[in-house]
This record gives sequence, C-alpha cells and structure tokens, in this order.
Amino acid sequence: MKLKIGVMGSATGKLAKTHRKIAYELGCAIAEKGCITITGACPGLPFEAARGAHSKGGLVVGISPALSEKEHVEKYNSPTQFHDVLIFTGSGLMGREVVNIRSSDIVIIMGGHSGTLGEFAIAYDEGNLIGVLPSTEGIAAEIMNIVKIINKKTSAKIMYGSDPCMLLEDLICYYNKKHYKHPDVHS
Repeated sequence: MKLKIGVMGSATGKLAKTHRKIAYELGCAIAEKGCITITGACPGLPFEAARGAHSKGGLVVGISPALSEKEHVEKYNSPTQFHDVLIFTGSGLMGREVVNIRSSDIVIIMGGHSGTLGEFAIAYDEGNLIGVLPSTEGIAAEIMNIVKIINKKTSAKIMYGSDPCMLLEDLICYYNKKHYKHPDVHS
C-alpha cells in the first residue's frame, strides 16, 4: 500500500513566497516518491503542496470540513482544484483534524496557526511519525519548545529539517525501517 503523507500548515494569512515554494517542492517530492498527499483541502501551504503533487502526477486527497462541495467552496472558501478526491466530513475545521491525522502514515508540519497546532497535538498524542519544517515559521518554528512545555512522553517520533525533500526522504526511510512496526495507538 502506498504511504500517505499528511501536509498540515498555514491556510490563511500572509504567506511568504519562500514558504509557498517549500510547500510546492514538498508536494512534488511526495508524488515523486510514489506517496499519496493528504491535506485539509484548504488554501495556503497545504494547497501549494497539493498543487506540487498534482504537477508530478501524484494522488491528492483533501479532507474537507464541509458536508458537500458547495459548502466546501462557499462556506469554507476552499479550493477543489489539484485534489483528486475530497472527503466531506461535515465536522467543521477542528473536527476534520482527527480524520486528517488518522488518514496519514506520516504528518509534516509547516508554518501554521491554531489549526496546525491542533493537528500537531493529535499526531503527537497518537504516536505518529512527524516531520517539522521550522524555517516555515508559525507553529512549526515553535514545535521544539511546545514539546518541552507539554512534557508528556508519547510514542511519537519527531524529525526536523530545513529541506523538504531531504526531510521527506528521512521520514520515509525511518518509517520503512522502524515506524511501520509501530503499534496502532487505538489497538
């Protein structure tokens, strides 16, 4: 089965060109590795990752907070382009975070605000393999400090990097050597 890489990050606000480029490159790399890209089906950095993955022929799945495509576009002002599949959760912005994380074998955090923090918290508590791109600022730049403040031992593995392609390579390598044996937190 193909690995599913969740890209979680800033959907709104002023996004630096360099951060958009990093997200696009990450999406390209995910597709080139033959993996599936999972996003929150939102604008911003996840959209750039979806665009990058799509440009390389990768499969992109968006986990929408909406009940329908109409609501996805009109209520949540979210894109449909560059996504091959949209899963309509009807759970709202915060509710869809659990589906986002549980649908991903590996979670990558970039930029981010409160929604990304929520996604990180779920992934951390549930023992996911997590990649962080601190150079994209926002929550990603604070994860190391947040983990210290949380001061909670989980079975999560966090890897940091500045180059999205190298970080992805390291995450996939770790997953294939060790993390695939990782017991499901829910079993």
